[in-house]
Amino acid sequence: MPERVDRDGTPAYRFLGVEVTRREAAFLVLGVVVLFIVPDLTTVSDSLQLSVIHQGLLFGFAAVGLNLLLRHTKLTSFGHAAFFGTGAYATAVLARYAGVQSVGLLLLGAIAAATVMAAIIGVLSLRHTGLYFALLTLAFGQLLYAIALGQSALGGSDGLPIRPGPANQPLLFGTAFSPDVYQVLTYYLTVVVILIGLFVMYRITQSPFRNALDAIGQERTRARFIGLPVRRYVWAAFVISGIYGGVAGGLYAVVRQYVRPEGTLFFLRSGDILFMAILGGFRTLVGPLIGGVVLVFLQDVGQDVTQYYEFLTGAVLLILVYGFPRGIVGSLRSGGIVNTRLNELRREPSVLSRWGRTAVQSLERKVTEALTSLRIILFGVD
Repeated sequence: MPERVDRDGTPAYRFLGVEVTRREAAFLVLGVVVLFIVPDLTTVSDSLQLSVIHQGLLFGFAAVGLNLLLRHTKLTSFGHAAFFGTGAYATAVLARYAGVQSVGLLLLGAIAAATVMAAIIGVLSLRHTGLYFALLTLAFGQLLYAIALGQSALGGSDGLPIRPGPANQPLLFGTAFSPDVYQVLTYYLTVVVILIGLFVMYRITQSPFRNALDAIGQERTRARFIGLPVRRYVWAAFVISGIYGGVAGGLYAVVRQYVRPEGTLFFLRSGDILFMAILGGFRTLVGPLIGGVVLVFLQDVGQDVTQYYEFLTGAVLLILVYGFPRGIVGSLRSGGIVNTRLNELRREPSVLSRWGRTAVQSLERKVTEALTSLRIILFGVD
């Protein structure tokens, strides 16, 4: 049974180590319900496709892992697609060359491969911080991309199929299903894995380990002076984040039943994963997951609407970034800018005109600054 506790003067409940207020519990239940009814929701509208939402959740889950580094150690990785791709290719190799058919065994192989890869890259990269660390992760990611692209055993640019055994597909519960049923079942498998992963990440972020990472992120030298094994703690966080990427990549391979270097290891995938964390709100637990769904959905809808979908997606993302400066979830939560503005609007509706003037003035200032910079670049004068 949930235990009633007091959290900074607000009644809250603790269950299985998770402490939430009534409002947070309501949103938690709503979120879980929405996740489980997505297959039914996609039958209502053609614009909602299960495969698109599923892919967004998978990349968002990889962003949840990256967020551990970004939020607590203040390290930015430009090569997290390396772990996503490692998990995906480990699944493909086990299916093609070892004949592994069980989805569970394929995912275990993806986790093991991603763990080893993250441990190796972490040892080689974490001697540096800041820009040098980011560039090193990018370099390792591109190295793995080049290996996958150049090795015929990995399918080269064509990639590898994941269709093992007589059933010509991975087996769920030892059974082969029709494509439609398989798609829905793998989606529910993904939801269960995501919920477990979020629970584990929550416990990590409520542990003394998180406090140590925060101290390291704020000031490494001071953390070292008080006796924290800085490199060991950051390496552990890096490996954990890599495992999340590997799980997401393994699930991606099982769902798509095909992996290619461009879709899993290319550096733009690393950029997508990083941007998902920031877009959803990297200071929150579920923000990166929401960011993943939003970004993938915008990219898919943009391709259906116009051939200039990159421009449309970029414009919408700019609006989201400027309108939600703390990310989507971070700005919507209590005390965020959206709640603050709504409360202000309820108290004084006339504030809309002031907001409009402020927005116009800000836009004029930004345009003037951009034109000034362009003039300096072109003519070398201010």
